[in-house]
Amino acid sequence: MDTLDTPAAVTADMIRIPGGTFRMGSDNHYPEEGPTHAVTVDAFWIDATPVTNAQFRRFVEATGHVTWAEIPPDPKDYPGAKPKMLKAGGLVFTPPTHAVDLRDWSQWWRFTFGATWRRPYGKGSHIGGLDDHPVVQIAYRDAEAYAKWVGKEIPTEAEWEFAARGGLIDTEFAWGDDFTPGGRHMANTWQGEFPRENLRSDGWARTSPVRAFPANGYGVFDMIGNVWEWTADWYSQQHESDAPKACCVPQNPRGAAMEASYDPRLPSIRIPRKVLKGGSHLCAPNYCRRYRPAARHAEPVDTSTSHVGFRCVVRTGGRT
Repeated sequence: MDTLDTPAAVTADMIRIPGGTFRMGSDNHYPEEGPTHAVTVDAFWIDATPVTNAQFRRFVEATGHVTWAEIPPDPKDYPGAKPKMLKAGGLVFTPPTHAVDLRDWSQWWRFTFGATWRRPYGKGSHIGGLDDHPVVQIAYRDAEAYAKWVGKEIPTEAEWEFAARGGLIDTEFAWGDDFTPGGRHMANTWQGEFPRENLRSDGWARTSPVRAFPANGYGVFDMIGNVWEWTADWYSQQHESDAPKACCVPQNPRGAAMEASYDPRLPSIRIPRKVLKGGSHLCAPNYCRRYRPAARHAEPVDTSTSHVGFRCVVRTGGRT
């Protein structure tokens, strides 16, 4: 039973996730996913899908919210930046036509002036006919503002991963251990040689409708693939290990301190980073195998891209 008198209007089209203890992270893939460790989360509600273009439009129309991608950057936040680059916009995936060095992401990402949630790929693009696709070009402050408006919050990394696992224990993917069971695509990911060859055998070149692929065991859609999703946690290079005593399993952990989230490769740019979860339609076997619940990625809070969105939670408390 519920432990909070949550207004039905707030939790409409949300899925209730029971509290529990699980092994968070993975020791088998990227180093930032480890070490696996025990975590306990209380019960909560989570949006059945990522927030869509239609939902975000209602928010903007009601509040007049201006997204981060629509505001020119403040020069003091980006020492050394060329003045011509200090214009409003967002990062847009732009596939090359030839093989490139996979260590250089600038070969397929372009900072595009005028790219916003309304024009996710810049001038000439639009979201007409995409009401049921996830909203993108959303910086963290935009996701947080939307969540506050609807009376919700952004999930922690632990909450997000627990919900993504769908009640399964120790499986590789949100639906089991086979990436395409029976040849069926279970999420919107990349097929072909990333970043230049997109075979689209799952039916989609970029984002897809939020219910286009099967829900997981909890009935939640698109936790894997389609778009990366913001969480409330500050990024850290690795998870903390299990506590030496079994009595000390972290309950409702909230991630690292903000100071630990800065990118050590950019010491002059002090933009903190949050954890992204879930992978996106750009995740490919030859480059980014992050289409798994344990996968995680760092994203500066000021950054909006054509493959990052979000969903919200309502916390109920307790383990029921």
